[in-house]
Parts: sequence; C-alpha cells; structure tokens
Amino acid sequence: MSIRLYKSYTPGTRNRALSSFDEITTATPEKKLIRANHRKKGRNNRGVITIRHRGGGHKKKYRLIDFRRNKHNIEASVASIEYDPNRNARIALLHYEDGEKRYILHPNTLNVGDSVVSGTEAPFAIGNCLPLEQIPLGTSIHNIELIPNRGGQIVRAAGTSAKILAKEGDYVTLRLPSKEVRLIRKECFATIGEISFNDAFLVRSGKAGRTRWLGKRPTVRGSVMNPCDHPHGGGEGRAPIGRSRPLTPWGKPALGIKTRKNKKASSSYIIRRR
Repeated sequence: MSIRLYKSYTPGTRNRALSSFDEITTATPEKKLIRANHRKKGRNNRGVITIRHRGGGHKKKYRLIDFRRNKHNIEASVASIEYDPNRNARIALLHYEDGEKRYILHPNTLNVGDSVVSGTEAPFAIGNCLPLEQIPLGTSIHNIELIPNRGGQIVRAAGTSAKILAKEGDYVTLRLPSKEVRLIRKECFATIGEISFNDAFLVRSGKAGRTRWLGKRPTVRGSVMNPCDHPHGGGEGRAPIGRSRPLTPWGKPALGIKTRKNKKASSSYIIRRR
C-alpha cells in the first residue's frame, strides 16, 4: 500500500498523488458478484436536484460485499485482492470450501492464499470474524455490527479500525476511529484487523477532470453568488458575508453547528462524544 507521486510534466500532474495499486492482484471482478448500479446523481423521482454537486462520473458496477460474514465454521482462502470503485478500501475475494465465492473488505497484512473463517469458535487471526465477547481487549477490529445479525455497519473505510476497551455485562466498550467511545452488544460480530490502504487520505486528484470522473460536480462559493441565490451573496467586490454567522444556502447555521437529534435512541449507548 503506497502512494505514487508524479513529477510536474503537465499542469494535471503537478499536484497529483494517486495509489500505486501494488497490492491489486487482478483487474477483472468476479462476474457473479457484480450488479448494475443505477446512480440517482442527486435527483429525486421527479428529476429535481435535491443534493447539489453530484452527477456525471464513470460507469461502474457494484460489487456485492459480504458484511454479514454469516458462513460460520467454513474455511475460505483468499483468491485475489481487487480494486472497488464504490469505496476507498480494497476488497478480497474468498473461495469457500463448499465452492461459494464472496467479497469481503480487505484487512491489512492479509495475503493471497491465506485462510479466514467466521464463527464463535474461529481462531484469533487477521481477517477472522468473531463475536465481540470472544475478542481480547486491546484488539483492533473493523466491520462492526450495531445490531446482531444485521451485518457490519461501522468502521468500513480504508485504514480505519476500532479498539476494544472493556467488557461489562452484556455490552462491550469500543473506541471508534472518530474517538467516540460507545457500548455495543457482546453478541455483535466484528472482523479482526485494520482495513487496508491506510494511505487513502493522501490521495490528491491533481486536476478537476479526475474529480468529475468520480461523479462530483463543481462547488461555487456562496460569497460570489447573488443575494437571491445565497445569504452570503451580493455586495460590491469582495464583500463580507454580512451576517452574524455563516449560513447554508437555505439560511440555516453552518460550520460547526451540531445536527444530531437530541432524542436519538442510540445516545444512551454513547459514553464519550466525538
């Protein structure tokens, strides 16, 4: 996992820093594990833009990822490590002993040919999936369930991992990548190890065109708009925003305003906020 830096041969390569893709072993995805991916591009059922700055982008198929890891006590071997255009992490193709194939998120140091297994009796090894109550304290884990049997929902981005801090009663205390400390049921499954490609935060597109390939449209500052388009707009030349605080285009406070609901059910499980 490394970043490739480019020399300034053209304006587009001057600030470019992309993945070297050294860990990728095959460029062709497993045909039975891909699906057509209709992207809404920020529009609702009437075609009206409801989320700005989305649209265009290269066509891509969706890879079916096994977040549940519910094939218990059946050993699988890692057949390949592949690129996934739908996420910044890499994915690994598993071949199970019974012939089934599945994709999982690729953990660091898991190589082609290694064996992984899921279940309550699985050994303590990178890539194996166990209940939280079976994993020792201080272990780095990822792809963590919030509700038993629902599948991993958190800690799925490249280079991320959570750490087990304590176990008490029916709950396990975790420190998440955001530094939030929260409780999760001990029956929930998690995968051992850190997700690969921890240099993802160093990637720089280098030019606007590559950002468009990723499906992102340009963003215009509110201060250069007209007053009818944005609260920060209007004025002569480079004028201040003219308000007591920064606002969204719809007049609501921006930049640092907390948006989490006060009465959210999961708030009782959070020990320390991020």
